[in-house]
Amino acid sequence: MRNLKYLQLHNNELYDLPYEICNLINLKHLNLCNNYLDSLPSKIDNLINLEELDLSDNKLQNLPVEICKLINLQKLYFSINQLQSLPAEIGNLINLKQLHLSNNQLKSLPVEINNLRNLQILYLRENQLQSLSAKINNLINLKLLNLENNKIQNFPFKIGNLNNLQELHLGGNQLQILPTEIGNLHNLQELNLSNNQLQSLPAEIGNLCNLQILNLRNNQLQSLPAEINNLINLKVLNLENNKIQNFPFEISNLNNLQELYLEGNQLQILPTEIGNLINL
Repeated sequence: MRNLKYLQLHNNELYDLPYEICNLINLKHLNLCNNYLDSLPSKIDNLINLEELDLSDNKLQNLPVEICKLINLQKLYFSINQLQSLPAEIGNLINLKQLHLSNNQLKSLPVEINNLRNLQILYLRENQLQSLSAKINNLINLKLLNLENNKIQNFPFKIGNLNNLQELHLGGNQLQILPTEIGNLHNLQELNLSNNQLQSLPAEIGNLCNLQILNLRNNQLQSLPAEINNLINLKVLNLENNKIQNFPFEISNLNNLQELYLEGNQLQILPTEIGNLINL
């Protein structure tokens, strides 16, 4: 068994793990999700070859510091637990590419998380985060950032430096303003800003030339900037439940638009230019 590389123990009723599991030093993939674990063996750091560890949907209140010694980890799943904080040592996982921390009770993140320069996917939705460190711009390889349903009031403007970002999900927060730096995300393909308190958008949003999906439902928008017509690759635009009185004429130039949602606004007239949206 010492040569075991894959161990799947998910969807069971495990309350603890035997100490001996730490002897499987060649293990690369360990799946323990959907159990009842509230702790891990102290020698879990013996699994030095571990590349993927799934502990999601358990009863863990702390991310064990020992896990932070597994420097070969590339994927770490810790969603749906009871985490209230993360150890500073998480910054030691320098080979980590995916980190899943959704559905916990995190109120803040250690600044050391920004040392994870190889990180490509970061899920933090359904927590209690109010802000992010300005050093988030160190995560230069990040492609997907999900911060939905937290308590963020101010858009972390340093996100504008994450040039490789392709998906940004900030729905369900308390945003009132978008900074002009949003326009720096030239590789962004999906932007979710639904369920916030936005009253306007900066003109720089028109710089997102690769954007395909833009979700702005459930805000307080009254109009859109003229620069919106620069989003020539946009396929889905959701403006449901805002305060738009006049059909945004600029949308008529978005020839690749396939889905347009405008219900729950204050429109009284549709212009003839809507007929230009031939792919709708």
